[in-house]
Amino acid sequence: MRRLREGNRRFVAGKARFPTVKKEVLAELAKGQRPYATIIGCSDSRVPPELVFDARFGELFIVRVAGNVISREVMGSIQYAALHLGTPLFVVLGHEGCGAVEAALARKFDGVRQRRRITILLNAILPGLRDLRADRRPAARLKAAVEANVRWSMRQLLATPEAKQRKREGVLKLVGAVYELRSGWVRFLE
Repeated sequence: MRRLREGNRRFVAGKARFPTVKKEVLAELAKGQRPYATIIGCSDSRVPPELVFDARFGELFIVRVAGNVISREVMGSIQYAALHLGTPLFVVLGHEGCGAVEAALARKFDGVRQRRRITILLNAILPGLRDLRADRRPAARLKAAVEANVRWSMRQLLATPEAKQRKREGVLKLVGAVYELRSGWVRFLE
C-alpha cells in the first residue's frame, strides 16, 4: 500500500516517472473516454498494456484477468466497451510463460490439482488446449498453449450475438497477440 500511495502522490503532483500527464489532459478525460482499442489481457504484472503499447491516458480500455480468460464479467466489460464506448478494435493479448496456461497444462497432462477458485480459472482455459499433444518439449508445448488460449478466447468472443452482428456491420475488428517477455515485442496472430 505504501508504494501505491507514493506512486499516486507522484502522479497527482505531476512528478510521475512514466508517463507524465498534465492536469488539463486529466480534466478533459474526466468528461468522458473514447478509447481506440479494448485489450483483453492477462493480469501478469510484467505485461501492462498501457506501457507495452505506449498508450496515453484514455486511449485503451483494458480488461485483465489471469490467463486472459473469458468469463461473464469479462464479457460484460467487453460489451460495455463495444456498445457504450464504441471501441472499434479488440485485442486478446496473451504472453509468453503465462502461469495460468502453464497450470492448465499441468492439470491436463499431469493431473495436478489446484484450489477451487484456481480450478475454475483453469477450467475456462482447458477447452482451448484440447488439441495439444503431450509429446512436445515443455517450452514448445507452453508456447503453443499460450497461442491456443488466445485463439480460444477469440473464438468465444466471436460466438456472441453482439460480435456476429457487429462483424456483419463491418464495425468489429478482433485480433490475437502474444507479448514476448524477453524482447518486449507484441506478435500479432494471423
